[in-house]
Amino acid sequence: MSPSYTVSATPEAQEAGAVALAVASLPESFGPADAAATPDVLVINGRPGWTAEAAEAVDAGARGIVVVNPVPETTHALTAAAETAGTVIVLDQRWASNPALSGAEHAVRSMIGRAAMLDSVATAKAGTSSGELLADHLAAVVRVTGPLENLCTLRNGPHGYAVSARLANGAPVALQGVLSSAAPASVTVTLLTDDGGTSVALADPVAAWPATIKVTGPQGEVLLPTLYESAHRASWRRLKDHLDAGTVPTDLHSFAVLTESISALS
Repeated sequence: MSPSYTVSATPEAQEAGAVALAVASLPESFGPADAAATPDVLVINGRPGWTAEAAEAVDAGARGIVVVNPVPETTHALTAAAETAGTVIVLDQRWASNPALSGAEHAVRSMIGRAAMLDSVATAKAGTSSGELLADHLAAVVRVTGPLENLCTLRNGPHGYAVSARLANGAPVALQGVLSSAAPASVTVTLLTDDGGTSVALADPVAAWPATIKVTGPQGEVLLPTLYESAHRASWRRLKDHLDAGTVPTDLHSFAVLTESISALS
């Protein structure tokens, strides 16, 4: 029987990451820590300064750390500390952690050489930082497309942003962010090719609302299997796998690339 791990979360992380719901859905894997005991896993909010907070947890001996919706920060020192200590750090990202993106990644990358263009729109409630939305948005897009080239900011303001880029084959990419309370938070990615394409629609992970992934080609339109699991729960399953195996995930390395791309935006 695999071991169970105790969990403690900061109030901000508890709310942002639906931690109680995710842990309750995996009762044989995780449980709440006693107030006087040191938890196996600490959950923190990915607000500015999260890398320093995570580094403190590593120094304190945490076996695992979950960071909910991390904002772009330099992770090199944290990565080195975590690898030395053997601490498992999983980034629970709003859309990029959705388990359905594995299927979307395969579909998109198999077509990317024939891509004509890619369009993507992310929506978040009014008052959200456009920089935070862009980080979540870009993380989801590059998860399925791979690295983007020639990232450039066309517009950035209180109501959203517009960013251009190019795919590996030179096809244009348009990323738009909309800050509005008129619609639920979501992201869509549409890849068009010479004879079809792929469309991806992701809801906010506040509940296990399924992603919708459609692949279109000469054979017609195919809806990929529906997965009723939230990004939050998928992140906790990954954490459990790494804790059991004694391995360190690549989340921080991938996030460093994302942070560098955002920092280089012109």
